[in-house]
Amino acid sequence: MAESTTLDRFDRQILELIQQDAGLSNQDIAEKVGLSASPCSRRIRSLEERGFIDQRITLVNRKAVNLNLIAIVGIRMDKHTPERFARFEQAIREIDEVIECFLVTGQDSDYQLKVAVPDMDHYHNVLLKHITTIEGVDGVHSSFLLRDIIKSKPLPLKYLS
Repeated sequence: MAESTTLDRFDRQILELIQQDAGLSNQDIAEKVGLSASPCSRRIRSLEERGFIDQRITLVNRKAVNLNLIAIVGIRMDKHTPERFARFEQAIREIDEVIECFLVTGQDSDYQLKVAVPDMDHYHNVLLKHITTIEGVDGVHSSFLLRDIIKSKPLPLKYLS
């Protein structure tokens, strides 16, 4: 968790920029926020060390890499114990096609997964040979993405103090 430290305008601008484009060079960021390269680099390192930057990634066009089908999968567990959940979470991390996993409440599911595969045959294989074989999985509900509306967008930073 990020330290509860007030960020100045440079830190906020840096966070905004790298959320929009993780590939920006330090020099590009420095120029955009009005700093020289060395102080900008120190600020970025400080933001990472203090937990404000979790990771920097590039989003690949899923269709360009033949991942044409996205399934949103609700998983219901048979027992609600810390050990059962821990084993499920470890097993689900090992399935390459599971690109997101959330523990949720307020639904019939305990977990929501986002699964990326080329087609329905591959999804069927992942579901039957991997997901449903995890100890404790008691029910599965699958929905399929029809169209991307918002794939990813920066977090709103207006709530920082």
